[in-house]
Amino acid sequence: MSDDQSLELARCKADADRYRLLAEQSTDMISRHTPTKEWTYIDASPAVETVLGYTPEEIIGMAGYEQFHPEDADNLSKRDDSVRYRSGVYTNVYRYRHKKGHYIWLETTSRVIRDDSGNPQEIICVSRDVTEREEAQRDMRRLARVVEASSDMIMFCNHKTHKLTYLNESAYHTLGAEKDKPVVYYLSQLFSTEILDTLIKDALEHASIHGVWYGSIPMQLDPELNRVAEIREIIAHRNRRENNQVEYYSLIGRDITLRLEAEEEAKRHQLELAHMSRLLSVGEMATGLAHEVNQPLAAILNYCHGTQRRLEEGDADPVKTVSGSMKLIMKQAKRASEIIKRMRSFVRKTDYQCFAFPINDSCKEVSAFLCQEAQDHNITFDFQFGDNLPPLVADKVQIEQVLLNLMRNAIEAYNDCNKAYRPVIITTKAAEGYIHVSVEDKAKGISSEGLAKLFEPFYTSKTTGLGMGLSISRTIIETHGGQMWAESDGKTGTHFYLKLPLREQ
Repeated sequence: MSDDQSLELARCKADADRYRLLAEQSTDMISRHTPTKEWTYIDASPAVETVLGYTPEEIIGMAGYEQFHPEDADNLSKRDDSVRYRSGVYTNVYRYRHKKGHYIWLETTSRVIRDDSGNPQEIICVSRDVTEREEAQRDMRRLARVVEASSDMIMFCNHKTHKLTYLNESAYHTLGAEKDKPVVYYLSQLFSTEILDTLIKDALEHASIHGVWYGSIPMQLDPELNRVAEIREIIAHRNRRENNQVEYYSLIGRDITLRLEAEEEAKRHQLELAHMSRLLSVGEMATGLAHEVNQPLAAILNYCHGTQRRLEEGDADPVKTVSGSMKLIMKQAKRASEIIKRMRSFVRKTDYQCFAFPINDSCKEVSAFLCQEAQDHNITFDFQFGDNLPPLVADKVQIEQVLLNLMRNAIEAYNDCNKAYRPVIITTKAAEGYIHVSVEDKAKGISSEGLAKLFEPFYTSKTTGLGMGLSISRTIIETHGGQMWAESDGKTGTHFYLKLPLREQ
């Protein structure tokens, strides 16, 4: 062997030793395989123990194909999406069984070594464990599917330009656009100038400082869409790796069109129930109301008969007599008119009308409406009104309906009671931002079992009635943001309480 050949051989041996040293020190697993379907291991670097749990001695001679996850075994032959090819090198991402039995994700770069005739001799592979990367990507894909399928509007917004860089399906639908035909949106297109310069600006600043903002900001949508939406949450996303500055915002909103429609439908339903309850109440009071109207009519008739008789008898001053009678007749006619007016006002079907009114006056008006019924039952109204109460802002007709139900219940509580003194005590006061009203009777009271069912629909202790009055009354009070409850010792009477918030008109 010549000196040149000896030098070349020594250089090749040194290169081989160096490459083997690199292979042995590499954290990537380097392996050689047969070019057969079994993909049998011929050799493997020490990193195989770190990656797959086998020692090189254990894995040599093992059929590598059998360790593939069944769904990934034919990725290369099928040219799956996980496979990339460039200049004779394949890169494949797949699941591979660890010695302990679980699967890990490997990314393998492989090349086929061929002889001079082009026949495959072996396959050289460099593999690395990419389980954390793949699971993170899978989590991101799952999260993306959740975001896309969310019924909430989810939008990404550039922190400087306020341009929306991403909208999910729900956002496109609410804004009246199609995802297949993207439209560029800016925040200035989704909010009025006033709201953009105040609420949105403050919300973005709050999110940038605290990380997140919660609230409710109405959006300004195309009127032709007939939709109502609002922003509920804003999240600030920061670049944690560099300058920790806000990179973009996530805006989370909701289309509340259906909710508002449902609320309107529920309100209409409540108004219908309230109207029905008023009609039933007037029906139950029909005898007393007829008697109350009959009194001024009877008085008018008596004045007419008396005046006619005096005129027939030759009254000395007929003009004075007729004039005096007319004044008395007018007074009684006005009294009858007021009774009818109160009745018509109470049973009239109205929309929800919120305005300010004095609660004390309403209590007096309702008691006047029940005047005849109270007299028939020997009932005395005892008013203990607070002085200088602020006006209550609410639907006056509905609040008076509740008062009527409670006062009538208090009157009827004395039906099977032999007490001579029969008061219905109405108390009002203002405290801690609320108007408090109580209606109390001194009858026999209600048992604890009766109190537990008192506000349930169709529950009643009466022989007549539907048992809807108190249920509807509580719904009315709660719709106004208040509370209604009852207390009784079961022996000496019952106390009904109303608590209604004070607010500006």
